[in-house]
Amino acid sequence: MTKVVIIVGPTAVGKTALSIELAKKFNGEIISADSVQIYKGLDVGSAKVTTEEADGIIHHMLDIVEPTATFSTGEYSAMTKGIIEDITKRGKTPIIVGGTGLYVNSVLFDLGSTCGRDEEYRQELMLIAKNEGKEKLHKMLEEIDPESASELHINQLDRVIRALEIYHITGKKKSENKNSTKANYDYVLIGLTDDRDVLYERINLRVDKMIDNGLIAEVQELINKGLTLKHQSMQGIGYKETYAYLTNKCTKEEFLDKLKQNSRNYAKRQFTFFKKMPNIIWKKYAEKEEIFKLVGDFINE
Repeated sequence: MTKVVIIVGPTAVGKTALSIELAKKFNGEIISADSVQIYKGLDVGSAKVTTEEADGIIHHMLDIVEPTATFSTGEYSAMTKGIIEDITKRGKTPIIVGGTGLYVNSVLFDLGSTCGRDEEYRQELMLIAKNEGKEKLHKMLEEIDPESASELHINQLDRVIRALEIYHITGKKKSENKNSTKANYDYVLIGLTDDRDVLYERINLRVDKMIDNGLIAEVQELINKGLTLKHQSMQGIGYKETYAYLTNKCTKEEFLDKLKQNSRNYAKRQFTFFKKMPNIIWKKYAEKEEIFKLVGDFINE
């Protein structure tokens, strides 16, 4: 069975640095599992790896869609599985790295109607229902899954959203989905963690660094291109808060406080998700020698 190395963890915990070291040590290529880094032009706010940071290591699943596009977890899964096959054929090690747990799960397991939830996508759908009406969501479902749409009334908003969410996560219609807990790959799953106070301080510093690196100008450019909160890309942490500031919904101080708070809350949600993943091994970045041994033993077994 194909072997895959996976590094997950909350924002700002050190996944990028560790994954590059692993890729150098074990002849690897990195596949990003980040639902914002897939978008072109969303660089600063997503902490996308720079050319200097990558240091020659190939990264996949970055900058693959326009910021105006929608992109499902099912699409991510299909593309990533093809990349894993290609990397393996070339005798290299596929290393999946990121903070979007649904992306990782979709690659490891064939998830069906009992799949998890994507809270950010649900919020996006609720916003559409509020701004454009429940009929809009029902029509969206009708286009991708007419069978489910015919069984659901427009007023059954929760069930319509769930049907759309299942398609978004799995790339399959609700009626077609079957659940499987058998992994598609032989994998080692490292969860990167740190003490809460240390991590929260890193998150706060990362936000300050993003501002210094031009986050506000980046989001202004997206707004100039016609991007609004109706677009999936603008629902990412860092983008929706900056959008609120640039559209005069809050002061700069309120914006910075909100961005830091939302980033910390996102880290909590990430921990909650990853703790439920089977066979996860938790390590701190400072324990990287142990991580190297774990990965080396796994690859060579």
